[in-house]
Amino acid sequence: MTNSAITDYPSPMSHLKWSPAEKAIARKAFNLALEQEFEAVIRETKKMAAKVEHPSDLWELEGYLTQSRTKIDRLYDYRYSVLPEVFGTLIRKGRLREQDLHGLRDDKLEYIRAYANF
Repeated sequence: MTNSAITDYPSPMSHLKWSPAEKAIARKAFNLALEQEFEAVIRETKKMAAKVEHPSDLWELEGYLTQSRTKIDRLYDYRYSVLPEVFGTLIRKGRLREQDLHGLRDDKLEYIRAYANF
């Protein structure tokens, strides 16, 4: 099976419909988690930068930043078809609480809970 054949199948969450109110809740929760993620990266970067003494320390710092950016870019995907998975992962990692998603309909919360417990 080719990669394109795999992507031809719709996401199991692609049928979910997001109301304007749910979109606002989702955006707020997403931004909250992303802000926390950036704050954690900034704290760690400052710690590492304070210890820089040798050129190799610079490359270690660069590697950390590159790895952090890649992780953030992969996890923080705001497409509605994958948001339940993203939110479940963020809950599991402690970046969100289910209360941050208060107001989403049960169909979405069921997917989120499933991914959080995965």
